[in-house]
Amino acid sequence: MTEARVAQRGKGVLREFNETGVLEAADVHVALRLAALGGETREPVHLATALAVRAVRSGSVCLDLSRMRDVTVDALPDGTPVDVSGLPWPDDALVAEGLRSSPLVVGGDAGPLRPLRLVEDPNGDLLYLDRYYRQEQTVRRILDERAHGHPAVDEDLLRAGLDELFRDQRHPTRPSDVPDRQRIAAAVAATHWTSVIAGGPGTGKTHTVARVLALLDRQQPGLRIGLAAPTGKAAARLEESVNEQVEAVGLRSQLSAMTVHRVLGWQRGTSRFRFNETNHLPYDVIVVDETSMVSLTMMCRLLEAVRPEARLVLVGDPDQLTSVDAGAVLADLVARPVTGVENPVLARVIGADMAASDDPAEAALSPTERDRLRGGVIRLSRGRRFGGAIAQLAVAVRDGKEERVLEILRSGAEDVEFVEPDDLGALRGDVVSTSAEVTAAALAGDAGGALRASEQHRLLCAHREGPFGAGWWARNAMQWIGEATGSRLDPDRWYAGQPLMVTANDHETRIYNGDTGVVVADGDDGLVAAFARGKDPYLLHLSHLASVQTVYAMTIHRSQGSQYDVVSVILPGEESSLLTRELLYTAITRARKRVRIVGTEDAVREGVRRQVLRASGLRRG
Repeated sequence: MTEARVAQRGKGVLREFNETGVLEAADVHVALRLAALGGETREPVHLATALAVRAVRSGSVCLDLSRMRDVTVDALPDGTPVDVSGLPWPDDALVAEGLRSSPLVVGGDAGPLRPLRLVEDPNGDLLYLDRYYRQEQTVRRILDERAHGHPAVDEDLLRAGLDELFRDQRHPTRPSDVPDRQRIAAAVAATHWTSVIAGGPGTGKTHTVARVLALLDRQQPGLRIGLAAPTGKAAARLEESVNEQVEAVGLRSQLSAMTVHRVLGWQRGTSRFRFNETNHLPYDVIVVDETSMVSLTMMCRLLEAVRPEARLVLVGDPDQLTSVDAGAVLADLVARPVTGVENPVLARVIGADMAASDDPAEAALSPTERDRLRGGVIRLSRGRRFGGAIAQLAVAVRDGKEERVLEILRSGAEDVEFVEPDDLGALRGDVVSTSAEVTAAALAGDAGGALRASEQHRLLCAHREGPFGAGWWARNAMQWIGEATGSRLDPDRWYAGQPLMVTANDHETRIYNGDTGVVVADGDDGLVAAFARGKDPYLLHLSHLASVQTVYAMTIHRSQGSQYDVVSVILPGEESSLLTRELLYTAITRARKRVRIVGTEDAVREGVRRQVLRASGLRRG
C-alpha cells in the first residue's frame, strides 16, 4: 500500500484496514466525514460505514453484514498476500447493535441527517448508503406496481401473429406442437407491462425482440418504439440487428437506437435528465438490450421515466459481467421472488408450449420457470452461435463446476485449448497470421475483408496493465508482428492494418465507446478508418477520430457484446480479485469456433469458484 492511498486521518481499526488494502483512503474519508456530521464516535460503526462505501465502489448496492468479512484484496505491491482473516474484525453483534442505535441510521441531536439505512433481514442485515436505498426502493415499487395488471391484447390476433412469425423455426427433433422458447418469450412480452428476456450469446434474443415488436405493432398500429442500450456500441448493434429483420417481420419502418442516457435526455454536466417521473418518455414500448450492464441508478431513472401504460422489455445475459457501477439489476430480476398475478391470456396462448420436448436444448419449462412467467421472466436456452466443447465449457463455468471445467479444458477437443503461460507458440501464430490477413486486405483497400479478418482472433485480458494486462500483451503482440514482418510497428502513427478501438462516444461521427475498426487504404494513397455497420463498412477520415487507441489486445470488459472466431484469454494469477466466474464466462462466450485459455490450473479453479456476489436487497423480494 503506497502512502498516497493511506488516509492520514484514519486511526485505529480504520488505519489497519486501509493499510492492508481492504479500504481505500476515500472509504475512510467518507466514513469519518459522515461520523463527524452525525456525532458518531464508535469504531465498529465507523468500520461498517467505510465498508458500506467500499461495497458501492466494488459494485454492490449495499453491505451484507452477514458477509462483512468476505472481502477479496489483491496482493500488496511487493507481492505479499493479504490475510484479511487476521484483521481486527469487530464482533458481528457489536456492529449490529451499534448501527441500530447510531445517529447515522436513526438520526440524532446533530440534525435530521440519516446517511445510512439499516434493513434487518433473517437472511442477513443490509446496510445502505441512503441514496442507493432510495433508488432500490423506487425500482422495487415501480416494478411491483407494473406487475399488478396486464395490458389488454387481442388474443386471436396475438395467436395468429405468433403462428406466422415463428412458423419457420421448428426444430426437426421437436414435436410440431412444441415451439421453442423464443415464441414463449414473445408471448410473455406481449402480455406483460414489464418483461425480461434472458439468455446467453446466440440464443436469439434480438431475433425474438424483432418479433415482439412486430406482434405489438399488429396489436397497436403506429406503435411508438424506443430502442436503447447502456453503451453506444450496444445501441448501434441493436439497431442494426433489428433493422435487418424489419422487412421479414413486417414492421413498417426502420428503427433507431440510442444509449439509455440519450433516451432519457441526459443534461450534460449534471445528473439530471429531461425525462423523469414528472415528464414521461413518449414511447408505447421500450426495449433495453444488454441490460446486464445497466446500473441500479440508471434503472431507477429509466423506470421513473417510463409511462405506466408503456411496455418495457429488458434483454440480456444475467450470467456475464455486470455494470461497472453499483448494481446487478438484470441478475436480481431473474433471481428475485416472483411478483404479479397470473395472466389467463398467456396461459391459453402458450399452453401447448408447456409440453415436453425431445430436444434436450429445448427442455420443457421447469415448475420454477413456469412460475417466473407470471412475473414476465423467461430464459432462452438454445445457443445457436456456438456448440460443442465451447458451449459445455461455458455452462460448466456458469454452474461453478470446476472439475468439469478442467476436464473439458484437458479433453483435447478441437475447439477448446488450455496452455501454460509460457507455452505461447500457437497464440503467437494466431496473432501474426491474423495481423497478416488484416494488413493484406487493408493495403488492398478491402475494408470489409479487413474487418472480417480482424474478427478471426482476439487477445483478451482481465487487467488493463501489468504482466496480465491488455497493455502488456498488446506490446508483446506488436513485437511478434514486427519480428515476423521485419518492420517495427509504431502505435503513434497511422498505418494500413492498424486495429483500432474507440474510447469515447462521438455521436456526431456515429462511432461509440468500444467500437473496433481497422485503418485501410482509401485508393488515393491515403488512409481511412473502417468500422463494421451492417453489410457495408462505415468509413471515416482519420482526422475525425478524436478518441481511439491501437488495440492488439483488449480487456474482457471491453469485449462484451463482441464475437470472434478464436479468442485467447490471458488469466491473471489466482490472487487477482478480478478473476471471477462471470469474467471467465464472458471471455469464453466471445468465441465462435475456438477458445484458448492461457493460465494455470490454480487460476482456472479460483476463477470458477469466485463469484461477483453483489449485495442487493432487490433479489430478496
